Amino acid sequence: MAPPAIIAPSILSADFGNLGHECSRTIEQGADWLHVDIMDGHFVPNLTFGPPVVAKVRSHVEKPTQKYGKGTFDCHMMIAEPKKWVKEFKKAGCDLYCFHYEAASSSAAESPEGQSELKTSPRELIRYIHDNGMLAGIAVKPSTPVDRLWDVLDSPHERERPDMVLVMTVEPGFGGQKFMASELPKVQELRKRYPDLNIEVDGGLGPGTIDQAADAGANVIVAGSAVFGAQDPAQVISLLREAVNKRA
Repeated sequence: MAPPAIIAPSILSADFGNLGHECSRTIEQGADWLHVDIMDGHFVPNLTFGPPVVAKVRSHVEKPTQKYGKGTFDCHMMIAEPKKWVKEFKKAGCDLYCFHYEAASSSAAESPEGQSELKTSPRELIRYIHDNGMLAGIAVKPSTPVDRLWDVLDSPHERERPDMVLVMTVEPGFGGQKFMASELPKVQELRKRYPDLNIEVDGGLGPGTIDQAADAGANVIVAGSAVFGAQDPAQVISLLREAVNKRA
């Protein structure tokens, strides 16, 4: 049995000219979280936005009052050196800092301008995120086998275990890509091994693909254009939630 549905529209598909209003309205329409795609032009070949934009959007959306609560900013860090930006995004209003497994063995420096010859690790990075007062997520690209995460998820130390795993169902870097059902066995294996884990899927999710993702065991659903481009976003959010909850 999966945890309850969490619907996290990706603000990458919102109207950037009216971003604060778009985000607050999406929460009013029934969204639980906002999925905030951070891209640095290095880890992925695209650029989005940084802490100043996140801070401005945060001023339009109330912070959650409880763990995993409504208004959670789920920051998906598609960046090459994730440890450097933890404190900056905490200050900007991030609630859940989700880094990529593929970037975890990078600089241990603790600021954007910092330098360090030491390298961090997934467990160390999760602990560091928790120590800075945020939830921690870990993401995997389509090319990364999911069993790479067992060591992290089975850590004997709770503060070294992630609060969420993100399985990418597209190649990270650009919105609007076609859903990759080939990644769903990763979700199935995660759900089998960790029945209470929050498992997020991101990429190509909408009314036409949600049943496959829900059947596999995903409960945190990222949808961009399917929500922000809909004539009735509230109806789409409700449909996504119902699909997950009826399988929970």
